[in-house]
Amino acid sequence: MIDLSARIIKHKKSIVITFIIVALISVITQFAVAVNYNMVDYLPDDAPSTEAMDLMEEEFDASVANARVMIHDVTVQEALTYKEQLESIDGVTDVMWLDDAIDIKTPIEMADTDTVESYYKDNHALISFHIRDGDEVAITDQVYEVIGEDNALSGEAADTAVSQQMAGTESAYAALLLVPIIIIILVLSTNSWIEPVFFLTAIGVSVLINLGTNIFLGEVSFVTQSVAPILQLAVSLDYAIFLLHSFSDFRNKGEEPTTAMRLAMKQSFPAIAASASTTFFGFMALTFMKFEMGADLGINLVKGIVLSFISVMVFLPALTLTFYKWIDKTEHKPFIPPIRNFGKQVVKVRIPSLLLVLLLIVPAFLAQSNTNFIYGVGEHPDSTRIGQDVQTIEDTFGKYTPMVVLVPKGDLVKEEELVQHIEELNHVSSVLAYVNTVSPVIPPEYLDASVTDQFYSDNYARIVIYSDTEPEGRAAFQIVEDITGLAENYYGEDDVHALGESATLYDIKKTVEKDNIVVNTLTIAAIAIVLLITFRSISMPIVLLLTIQAAVWFNLSVPYFMDSPLVYVGYLIISTVQLAATVDYAILLSEAYHVNRRKMSALEAIKKTIDEKIFSILISASILSSVGFILWLTSSNPIVGSIGLLLGRGALLAFILVVFFLPAMLLVFDKVMEKTTWRANFYHGDKRSK
Repeated sequence: MIDLSARIIKHKKSIVITFIIVALISVITQFAVAVNYNMVDYLPDDAPSTEAMDLMEEEFDASVANARVMIHDVTVQEALTYKEQLESIDGVTDVMWLDDAIDIKTPIEMADTDTVESYYKDNHALISFHIRDGDEVAITDQVYEVIGEDNALSGEAADTAVSQQMAGTESAYAALLLVPIIIIILVLSTNSWIEPVFFLTAIGVSVLINLGTNIFLGEVSFVTQSVAPILQLAVSLDYAIFLLHSFSDFRNKGEEPTTAMRLAMKQSFPAIAASASTTFFGFMALTFMKFEMGADLGINLVKGIVLSFISVMVFLPALTLTFYKWIDKTEHKPFIPPIRNFGKQVVKVRIPSLLLVLLLIVPAFLAQSNTNFIYGVGEHPDSTRIGQDVQTIEDTFGKYTPMVVLVPKGDLVKEEELVQHIEELNHVSSVLAYVNTVSPVIPPEYLDASVTDQFYSDNYARIVIYSDTEPEGRAAFQIVEDITGLAENYYGEDDVHALGESATLYDIKKTVEKDNIVVNTLTIAAIAIVLLITFRSISMPIVLLLTIQAAVWFNLSVPYFMDSPLVYVGYLIISTVQLAATVDYAILLSEAYHVNRRKMSALEAIKKTIDEKIFSILISASILSSVGFILWLTSSNPIVGSIGLLLGRGALLAFILVVFFLPAMLLVFDKVMEKTTWRANFYHGDKRSK
């Protein structure tokens, strides 16, 4: 560290210029990074719905509907005109309406009422179609031009288009709100007007470089694009604060700037390295997710933590020594006086704090594991057009989710029996197959390809099922299981392939539930090892992890008690991110306690530690919490909003538990920690333990 600091001091101007140039290049290259909004792409290649989708693309030209429009107050003929206009849009395929289900040359009053009302009800027409992947924004704009302001559009493709349109705007809006708030928090916590700018510059440069180096990944998910930059800023800002506070302390002791920086780098390196290590390994656990959206975010955050660490240990010292006179010229009196005697008040409530947390921890653990989860994007707010359109369509036609099943071609009798059984299932509103749309007694070979191509390929029969459920949930997933189960009874497990939004979300559910066990186990194990090495103690990692894990469980149990569903991707990510990002508070307090405990009794040590460290922990928690709540308030994407709310609430809960519950645990288990810590050297009056 001494050699490194000497080189940084010698080449400080070159280092500053190099980092700024790399950051500017990164600003340009980040625009070449593609953003993927399709959650399906992040399923493993061996997921059943992924294999089914690949198979249908090989066998059929047709696709599963991912959008639908409702046209108000139209006749059958006018609805057909709208259908033709939609078919004429480049990128819109497989447009389906009533004329595909029945012969509309005969009076529709003679047709099956349920079938008719699935497409045409009270003079409202519901037309479904497929929008080409990758061009959702442009194509939905054209669809809106065709249907006008008075009609409604919904579906996966519309959701994706809205997410794409809002992502850039909302990220900029979040940054505009967040940066001033962080500056205010930092100004309150420092004695210089310019010092917060140094903090933000050091971490901001690393964030920009992280965004720019994503060009080597090719593309990132919309969750990574929305969450990673702000999250990186929030969790690594502490590194810069540690270094510059240490630098200020040495300068206040009379050291000249160069020497003060050398000493500050040496003194703060262990704390920064420990903090970065826990966060690094916590985020590293996300990279083991089979659902690759989590892995995508994990890789980005791991890269961001490394870049932030390098920036703080190399760029920030060079920047500070180049412009340290600005810090001197912009000094101001502290806005917040030192916190005194707060530790005394915390100690008074240590027993109630301990009992309250221990009383609530089991119900919280059980509640968070029984929360009702959403595995897709979730619902759009009613204030948006897409949210209003979805509600308008559902008010008239009810819920609607298409699903496709591919089964081996050739046995019309077996196919007819299967279709009949599917039609009898609860929540199935209609089924389109050759045997019930054309005829089971007419061999397909006798008919024109224009009639049979939508139902048969060379090897497979295609059955389209429409259900009246949400795309996901208990009823939707039960339908997926029932339909595939029926089909497998007739054709065998290996020859049945299901695809569609419900089938995809069902696979996401199965995948992420397995990921949850792996990720949480790896996160806890990795952080425990870092804590074991840092504190050279067996008991300390248990106490610290219990404190932060309790905050995680309390946070994730709130949706259960409020009876509100929770986006599972957000749940899975935050259970790792909150643990990795807030364990630093516990480390900071515990390290200071160990130092003080070698000089005084446990009670006096904990009082002194709380008074010394509560301000630093409060600043860190308030920044992370602000980041979360601003993401929640500014994002219309339910996944990003969910992550933000959980992060904001989680940071506050972690702060409360570290300040009240952890000191109680340190006092209660003081003797245990002394015996299980290598060279604890705790104070015992005139006698020290060896």
